[in-house]
Amino acid sequence: MSSVLILFAHPALEKSKTNRYLMKACREMGAVTVNDLYEEYPDFDIDVDREQQLLLDHDYIIMHHPLYWYSSPALLKQWQDLVLEHGWAYGRQGKALTGKKMLNVVTAGGRQEAYQEEGYNRFTMRQFLAPFEQTARLCNMSYLPPFVVHGTHRLNEPDIQRYAQQYQSLLSMLVNDQIDVQEAGKRQYFNELILD
Repeated sequence: MSSVLILFAHPALEKSKTNRYLMKACREMGAVTVNDLYEEYPDFDIDVDREQQLLLDHDYIIMHHPLYWYSSPALLKQWQDLVLEHGWAYGRQGKALTGKKMLNVVTAGGRQEAYQEEGYNRFTMRQFLAPFEQTARLCNMSYLPPFVVHGTHRLNEPDIQRYAQQYQSLLSMLVNDQIDVQEAGKRQYFNELILD
């Protein structure tokens, strides 16, 4: 059995029905720790020791956030800058996260078709998330494909509930060690591994 840490970063959760449903779904899971960064650090004053200990205590690290200007909200970037220290997370002596696994859970207003090389945004979601993937690799972690909820502005309640159930399935698969990391890495989206 594995433990999962969700680093949740949304500066305006009250405006996101989709993320509220997703967060409710993950809070109902055992062996899952939710670390709401904007709730924990409203002043951006991150407790590095606390955050590093959380990372050490978990097998899977999920960065759950909306896609803001093709990246993450500011506090998640601040968290990366401060917590993933040279000599601890990476570098010659930085081996603290070796063997852990990381993925993104992302919500995006645009439809999936917009996130194609020939689509409106000109790049795939995986291409936009390349800095996260490289961060995981630099820190000696395995990177899994993202779980993405597209078209959030157009989703009705049954659609949102379906995504929340899929998120629970994803978390259950991680907790119960039902993921072939090598095989999963070949997918564009984690969503492809979840059966409705």
